[in-house]
Amino acid sequence: MMYAIGVDLGGTKTAAGVVSGGGEVLFSETIPTLSRDGSAAILDATAALVSSLISRAQAESLDVVGVGVGSAGVIDAARGVVVSATDAITGWAGTALTAGLAARLGLPASSVLAVNDVHAHALGEAWTGAAAGTSSSLLVAFGTGVGGSFVLDGKPVLGHRYAGGHVGHFASPYACFDSAPLPCVCGGSGHVEAIASGPAIREAYVRLGGSSPAADTRAVFGLAAAGDSVAASAIGTAAAAAGQAVGGLANILDPEVVLVSGGLADAGERWWQPMEAALRAELLPALSGIPVRPASLGNTAAIAGAARLVLDPAAFGAAVSGPADFTTAQTSRRN
Repeated sequence: MMYAIGVDLGGTKTAAGVVSGGGEVLFSETIPTLSRDGSAAILDATAALVSSLISRAQAESLDVVGVGVGSAGVIDAARGVVVSATDAITGWAGTALTAGLAARLGLPASSVLAVNDVHAHALGEAWTGAAAGTSSSLLVAFGTGVGGSFVLDGKPVLGHRYAGGHVGHFASPYACFDSAPLPCVCGGSGHVEAIASGPAIREAYVRLGGSSPAADTRAVFGLAAAGDSVAASAIGTAAAAAGQAVGGLANILDPEVVLVSGGLADAGERWWQPMEAALRAELLPALSGIPVRPASLGNTAAIAGAARLVLDPAAFGAAVSGPADFTTAQTSRRN
């Protein structure tokens, strides 16, 4: 059986693991992302993490064939370059991600592949998670931001400019206050992310005149559970906006199954129930029976999906060097 390293590189932490050809994450490690130290420092730390896992895999006689990365930002998957990124990672835009990692690891450039982290997440769920066995799936993640991916016939739809999946950045009628559209982190206004993300819930609580301190989104949920009506309203509005957006996307794409993921999806029925109600209210009659499921793989989804890029190149639509090239490079590094 072949194995690969999957990397989930986000703004706060970077997780990586050894993944089997059957999609099982055998072991993994996590480090903080050096998000304020520049791209070179991040690549150095990520390469050290991957190198450690490769050494551990080799000690257990596991045949690692390459490295797949799911990264924050818009990723040009053909060149392995970060086209654009938010300020969550300083200086990340323009980073030669795959070439930089390959050089640090002493690997052939074709042994390292990358996509956006939400695409990797969706690919993992389509492989062995809540969308396994389906011909198409739409995954939308609600957390610090709002992102998504449409997986069709086992391949994430990346878009002509690799910006596919930015589902937080279209208009939502909920994203306004006093008849003015809410500003969005992308520089636009009135977008889904401006009302339906985790930080947007805390901002809405303050904007609506919440009387108790709310340091973060988790605190707003705690206040709602304690009977704070303003907190409950902020959460309910965000959930309704999320559901309406996902329902509209389902109408456009007609996926076999819809998956909802992210920190808010894990927050319980207070968010999930109004979200799903709004989603189903938005659906066309032909889609009324569409399954809507929570993602099931948790933190391992993006690791597995990233590894699949090299374990099954057909899922990526690009060629990757075989085990012999990778193994030769590793042997050369040790000699």
